[in-house]
Amino acid sequence: MAATVRAERGATIVGEKWLDARTVDLTIDSPAVGAALPVRVILPTGYAANPDRTWPVLYLLQGAHDDYTSWTRETDVADFLADKDVLTVMPASGPTGIPTDWWNYGSADAPDYETFQVDELMGLLAQKFRAGTKRAVAGVSTGGYGALAFAARHPGTFGAAASYSGILDTTALGMPTVLNAIVAREQLLPLTLWGSPLFQRDNWTRHNPYAQARHLKGTELYVSQGSGLPSSDFGNLEGAVLEGVLWSQARRFARQLEALDIPAQVHFYNGGVHDWPNWRQEFKASWPTLAAGLGLS
Repeated sequence: MAATVRAERGATIVGEKWLDARTVDLTIDSPAVGAALPVRVILPTGYAANPDRTWPVLYLLQGAHDDYTSWTRETDVADFLADKDVLTVMPASGPTGIPTDWWNYGSADAPDYETFQVDELMGLLAQKFRAGTKRAVAGVSTGGYGALAFAARHPGTFGAAASYSGILDTTALGMPTVLNAIVAREQLLPLTLWGSPLFQRDNWTRHNPYAQARHLKGTELYVSQGSGLPSSDFGNLEGAVLEGVLWSQARRFARQLEALDIPAQVHFYNGGVHDWPNWRQEFKASWPTLAAGLGLS
Protein backbone atom coordinates (compact mmCIF):
# COMPACT_ATOMS: atom_id res chain seq x y z
CA MET A 1 0.00 0.00 0.00
CA ALA A 2 1.26 3.45 -0.91
CA ALA A 3 1.81 6.22 1.56
CA THR A 4 -1.14 8.57 1.18
CA VAL A 5 -0.49 11.44 -1.21
CA ARG A 6 -3.30 13.95 -1.63
CA ALA A 7 -3.70 16.58 -4.33
CA GLU A 8 -5.10 20.03 -3.62
CA ARG A 9 -8.49 19.05 -5.11
CA GLY A 10 -8.73 16.03 -2.80
CA ALA A 11 -7.57 13.18 -5.06
CA THR A 12 -5.52 10.62 -3.16
CA ILE A 13 -3.11 7.86 -4.14
CA VAL A 14 -4.45 4.87 -2.21
CA GLY A 15 -2.38 2.10 -3.77
CA GLU A 16 0.68 1.38 -5.84
CA LYS A 17 2.10 -1.74 -7.44
CA TRP A 18 5.57 -1.71 -8.96
CA LEU A 19 5.79 -3.82 -12.11
CA ASP A 20 9.51 -3.22 -12.61
CA ALA A 21 12.13 -0.66 -11.61
CA ARG A 22 10.57 2.05 -13.79
CA THR A 23 6.89 1.12 -14.05
CA VAL A 24 4.26 1.52 -11.36
CA ASP A 25 0.49 1.15 -11.36
CA LEU A 26 -1.23 3.63 -9.08
CA THR A 27 -4.75 3.52 -7.71
CA ILE A 28 -6.16 7.01 -7.26
CA ASP A 29 -9.30 7.91 -5.37
CA SER A 30 -10.79 10.65 -7.54
CA PRO A 31 -13.52 12.95 -6.20
CA ALA A 32 -14.08 14.25 -9.74
CA VAL A 33 -15.02 10.81 -11.04
CA GLY A 34 -16.36 9.42 -7.79
CA ALA A 35 -14.30 6.24 -8.05
CA ALA A 36 -10.86 4.75 -7.55
CA LEU A 37 -9.03 4.71 -10.90
CA PRO A 38 -5.82 3.08 -12.15
CA VAL A 39 -2.94 5.03 -13.69
CA ARG A 40 0.26 3.58 -15.09
CA VAL A 41 3.45 5.63 -14.72
CA ILE A 42 6.81 4.98 -16.39
CA LEU A 43 9.77 6.78 -14.86
CA PRO A 44 12.66 8.16 -16.90
CA THR A 45 15.76 5.99 -16.82
CA GLY A 46 17.68 8.66 -14.90
CA TYR A 47 14.95 9.32 -12.35
CA ALA A 48 16.63 7.74 -9.29
CA ALA A 49 20.02 9.22 -10.11
CA ASN A 50 18.62 12.78 -10.22
CA PRO A 51 16.63 13.22 -6.99
CA ASP A 52 16.35 16.99 -7.30
CA ARG A 53 15.30 17.15 -10.92
CA THR A 54 11.79 17.76 -12.19
CA TRP A 55 10.63 16.00 -15.34
CA PRO A 56 8.47 16.88 -18.33
CA VAL A 57 5.31 14.78 -18.53
CA LEU A 58 3.85 12.88 -21.48
CA TYR A 59 0.22 11.79 -21.17
CA LEU A 60 -0.78 8.82 -23.36
CA LEU A 61 -4.55 8.35 -23.58
CA GLN A 62 -6.37 5.10 -24.29
CA GLY A 63 -8.97 4.51 -26.98
CA ALA A 64 -12.56 3.33 -26.72
CA HIS A 65 -13.40 -0.01 -25.09
CA ASP A 66 -9.84 -0.42 -23.82
CA ASP A 67 -7.98 0.51 -20.65
CA TYR A 68 -4.95 2.25 -19.22
CA THR A 69 -2.65 -0.71 -20.01
CA SER A 70 -3.18 -0.44 -23.77
CA TRP A 71 -0.10 1.63 -24.56
CA THR A 72 2.31 -0.76 -22.83
CA ARG A 73 0.41 -3.81 -24.09
CA GLU A 74 0.28 -2.75 -27.74
CA THR A 75 3.49 -0.74 -28.20
CA ASP A 76 7.15 -0.66 -27.17
CA VAL A 77 6.63 2.74 -25.56
CA ALA A 78 8.64 1.87 -22.43
CA ASP A 79 11.73 1.00 -24.47
CA PHE A 80 11.24 3.81 -26.98
CA LEU A 81 11.04 6.47 -24.26
CA ALA A 82 13.75 4.96 -22.03
CA ASP A 83 16.35 7.52 -23.11
CA LYS A 84 13.96 10.44 -23.64
CA ASP A 85 14.06 12.05 -20.14
CA VAL A 86 10.27 12.14 -19.82
CA LEU A 87 7.79 10.97 -17.19
CA THR A 88 5.14 8.94 -19.02
CA VAL A 89 1.61 8.70 -17.65
CA MET A 90 -1.26 6.50 -18.85
CA PRO A 91 -4.49 7.29 -16.97
CA ALA A 92 -7.79 5.44 -17.10
CA SER A 93 -10.52 7.19 -19.09
CA GLY A 94 -13.43 4.93 -18.19
CA PRO A 95 -15.00 2.15 -20.26
CA THR A 96 -15.75 4.40 -23.26
CA GLY A 97 -12.27 5.89 -23.31
CA ILE A 98 -13.76 9.39 -23.67
CA PRO A 99 -11.89 11.57 -21.15
CA THR A 100 -14.47 14.26 -20.54
CA ASP A 101 -16.85 15.69 -17.99
CA TRP A 102 -20.03 13.71 -18.62
CA TRP A 103 -23.36 15.50 -18.72
CA ASN A 104 -25.44 12.59 -17.38
CA TYR A 105 -28.70 14.51 -17.68
CA GLY A 106 -27.33 17.43 -15.69
CA SER A 107 -26.42 15.38 -12.62
CA ALA A 108 -23.99 16.99 -10.20
CA ASP A 109 -22.52 13.53 -9.62
CA ALA A 110 -21.64 12.90 -13.28
CA PRO A 111 -18.10 11.50 -13.69
CA ASP A 112 -15.55 14.10 -14.73
CA TYR A 113 -12.54 12.37 -16.27
CA GLU A 114 -11.22 15.65 -17.63
CA THR A 115 -10.81 17.16 -14.17
CA PHE A 116 -9.30 13.90 -12.97
CA GLN A 117 -6.64 13.86 -15.67
CA VAL A 118 -5.93 17.57 -16.12
CA ASP A 119 -6.29 18.79 -12.54
CA GLU A 120 -6.23 16.07 -9.89
CA LEU A 121 -3.63 13.84 -11.52
CA MET A 122 -1.26 16.68 -12.35
CA GLY A 123 -1.11 17.71 -8.72
CA LEU A 124 -0.40 14.17 -7.56
CA LEU A 125 2.32 13.69 -10.17
CA ALA A 126 4.06 16.87 -9.04
CA GLN A 127 4.01 15.76 -5.41
CA LYS A 128 4.84 12.09 -5.91
CA PHE A 129 7.09 12.00 -8.97
CA ARG A 130 8.52 15.51 -9.35
CA ALA A 131 6.51 16.22 -12.48
CA GLY A 132 7.39 19.56 -14.01
CA THR A 133 5.34 22.10 -15.92
CA LYS A 134 6.31 20.99 -19.44
CA ARG A 135 3.60 18.64 -20.70
CA ALA A 136 2.44 16.93 -23.87
CA VAL A 137 -0.58 14.74 -24.51
CA ALA A 138 -1.24 12.13 -27.19
CA GLY A 139 -3.99 9.62 -27.77
CA VAL A 140 -5.52 7.06 -30.08
CA SER A 141 -9.16 7.13 -31.22
CA THR A 142 -11.21 8.66 -28.38
CA GLY A 143 -7.89 9.41 -26.70
CA GLY A 144 -6.99 11.45 -29.76
CA TYR A 145 -10.15 13.43 -29.10
CA GLY A 146 -9.01 13.87 -25.50
CA ALA A 147 -5.55 15.07 -26.48
CA LEU A 148 -6.81 17.86 -28.74
CA ALA A 149 -9.75 18.72 -26.47
CA PHE A 150 -7.49 19.03 -23.42
CA ALA A 151 -5.05 21.26 -25.28
CA ALA A 152 -7.86 23.48 -26.61
CA ARG A 153 -9.89 23.64 -23.40
CA HIS A 154 -6.83 24.30 -21.19
CA PRO A 155 -4.65 26.67 -23.24
CA GLY A 156 -1.03 26.73 -22.15
CA THR A 157 -1.27 23.54 -20.09
CA PHE A 158 0.16 21.30 -22.81
CA GLY A 159 3.03 22.31 -25.03
CA ALA A 160 2.15 19.67 -27.59
CA ALA A 161 -0.80 17.47 -28.53
CA ALA A 162 -1.06 14.55 -30.94
CA SER A 163 -4.07 12.67 -32.26
CA TYR A 164 -3.94 9.34 -34.04
CA SER A 165 -7.31 8.60 -35.71
CA GLY A 166 -9.10 10.84 -33.23
CA ILE A 167 -12.61 12.30 -33.24
CA LEU A 168 -11.71 15.95 -33.78
CA ASP A 169 -15.01 17.42 -34.98
CA THR A 170 -17.62 15.94 -32.69
CA THR A 171 -20.59 17.59 -34.42
CA ALA A 172 -19.57 16.75 -37.99
CA LEU A 173 -21.94 14.60 -40.00
CA GLY A 174 -22.15 11.16 -38.40
CA MET A 175 -19.92 11.91 -35.42
CA PRO A 176 -22.68 12.21 -32.78
CA THR A 177 -23.89 8.80 -33.96
CA VAL A 178 -20.39 7.35 -33.60
CA LEU A 179 -20.00 8.79 -30.10
CA ASN A 180 -23.43 7.63 -28.97
CA ALA A 181 -22.67 4.16 -30.32
CA ILE A 182 -19.51 4.06 -28.20
CA VAL A 183 -21.62 5.00 -25.16
CA ALA A 184 -24.30 2.43 -25.97
CA ARG A 185 -21.74 -0.36 -26.44
CA GLU A 186 -20.81 0.05 -22.77
CA GLN A 187 -24.51 -0.25 -21.85
CA LEU A 188 -24.70 3.36 -20.72
CA LEU A 189 -27.81 5.46 -21.17
CA PRO A 190 -28.13 7.46 -24.40
CA LEU A 191 -27.26 11.16 -24.29
CA THR A 192 -25.30 10.80 -21.05
CA LEU A 193 -22.12 12.06 -22.71
CA TRP A 194 -22.90 15.72 -23.51
CA GLY A 195 -26.66 15.55 -23.86
CA SER A 196 -28.54 15.97 -27.12
CA PRO A 197 -26.54 17.47 -30.01
CA LEU A 198 -29.64 19.59 -30.66
CA PHE A 199 -30.93 20.61 -27.24
CA GLN A 200 -27.51 20.71 -25.51
CA ARG A 201 -25.75 22.12 -28.56
CA ASP A 202 -23.72 24.61 -26.51
CA ASN A 203 -22.30 21.78 -24.42
CA TRP A 204 -21.30 19.85 -27.53
CA THR A 205 -19.64 22.97 -28.92
CA ARG A 206 -17.66 23.54 -25.72
CA HIS A 207 -16.26 20.01 -26.00
CA ASN A 208 -15.57 20.06 -29.75
CA PRO A 209 -11.87 20.44 -30.72
CA TYR A 210 -12.94 21.84 -34.10
CA ALA A 211 -15.05 24.57 -32.48
CA GLN A 212 -12.32 25.35 -29.94
CA ALA A 213 -9.40 25.15 -32.37
CA ARG A 214 -8.50 28.84 -32.02
CA HIS A 215 -7.23 28.04 -28.51
CA LEU A 216 -4.60 25.68 -29.97
CA LYS A 217 -2.43 28.54 -31.24
CA GLY A 218 1.04 28.16 -29.77
CA THR A 219 0.66 24.40 -29.20
CA GLU A 220 2.81 21.95 -31.17
CA LEU A 221 0.32 19.76 -33.04
CA TYR A 222 0.38 16.40 -34.82
CA VAL A 223 -2.70 14.95 -36.50
CA SER A 224 -2.78 11.64 -38.37
CA GLN A 225 -5.66 9.80 -40.00
CA GLY A 226 -6.04 6.93 -42.45
CA SER A 227 -8.63 6.69 -45.20
CA GLY A 228 -9.71 3.16 -44.27
CA LEU A 229 -10.94 1.30 -47.30
CA PRO A 230 -9.38 0.16 -49.53
CA SER A 231 -7.16 -1.53 -46.97
CA SER A 232 -4.75 -4.43 -47.05
CA ASP A 233 -6.02 -5.57 -43.63
CA PHE A 234 -9.03 -7.56 -44.78
CA GLY A 235 -9.28 -9.22 -41.37
CA ASN A 236 -10.35 -5.95 -39.74
CA LEU A 237 -13.22 -4.72 -41.89
CA GLU A 238 -14.84 -2.90 -38.95
CA GLY A 239 -11.61 -1.00 -38.28
CA ALA A 240 -11.26 -0.08 -41.94
CA VAL A 241 -14.82 1.21 -42.13
CA LEU A 242 -14.45 3.24 -38.92
CA GLU A 243 -11.20 4.78 -40.12
CA GLY A 244 -12.93 5.78 -43.33
CA VAL A 245 -15.84 7.31 -41.41
CA LEU A 246 -13.38 9.48 -39.45
CA TRP A 247 -11.48 10.64 -42.54
CA SER A 248 -13.62 13.62 -43.59
CA GLN A 249 -13.98 15.14 -40.11
CA ALA A 250 -10.21 14.93 -39.56
CA ARG A 251 -9.60 16.68 -42.87
CA ARG A 252 -12.13 19.33 -41.87
CA PHE A 253 -10.28 19.86 -38.59
CA ALA A 254 -6.98 20.25 -40.45
CA ARG A 255 -8.53 22.84 -42.76
CA GLN A 256 -9.80 24.71 -39.70
CA LEU A 257 -6.27 24.90 -38.32
CA GLU A 258 -5.03 26.18 -41.66
CA ALA A 259 -7.76 28.83 -41.79
CA LEU A 260 -6.77 29.96 -38.29
CA ASP A 261 -3.09 30.08 -39.31
CA ILE A 262 -2.20 27.45 -36.72
CA PRO A 263 0.69 25.24 -37.87
CA ALA A 264 0.45 21.48 -37.47
CA GLN A 265 2.23 18.36 -38.63
CA VAL A 266 -0.48 16.47 -40.52
CA HIS A 267 -0.28 12.97 -41.97
CA PHE A 268 -3.26 11.68 -43.93
CA TYR A 269 -2.54 8.30 -45.48
CA ASN A 270 -4.37 5.99 -47.84
CA GLY A 271 -5.73 2.76 -46.40
CA GLY A 272 -4.99 1.89 -42.82
CA VAL A 273 -7.44 0.69 -40.21
CA HIS A 274 -8.53 1.91 -36.81
CA ASP A 275 -6.00 -0.16 -34.90
CA TRP A 276 -2.59 -0.23 -33.28
CA PRO A 277 -0.28 -1.17 -36.20
CA ASN A 278 -0.83 2.27 -37.71
CA TRP A 279 -0.84 4.07 -34.38
CA ARG A 280 2.52 2.61 -33.35
CA GLN A 281 4.11 4.12 -36.45
CA GLU A 282 2.32 7.43 -36.04
CA PHE A 283 3.37 7.79 -32.40
CA LYS A 284 7.04 7.45 -33.32
CA ALA A 285 6.59 9.78 -36.28
CA SER A 286 5.04 12.35 -33.94
CA TRP A 287 7.83 12.20 -31.38
CA PRO A 288 9.72 15.26 -32.70
CA THR A 289 6.51 17.29 -32.32
CA LEU A 290 5.88 16.00 -28.81
CA ALA A 291 9.53 16.50 -27.85
CA ALA A 292 9.37 20.13 -28.98
CA GLY A 293 6.40 20.75 -26.72
CA LEU A 294 8.17 19.03 -23.85
CA GLY A 295 11.27 21.17 -24.26
CA LEU A 296 13.36 18.13 -25.23
CA SER A 297 14.18 18.95 -28.86
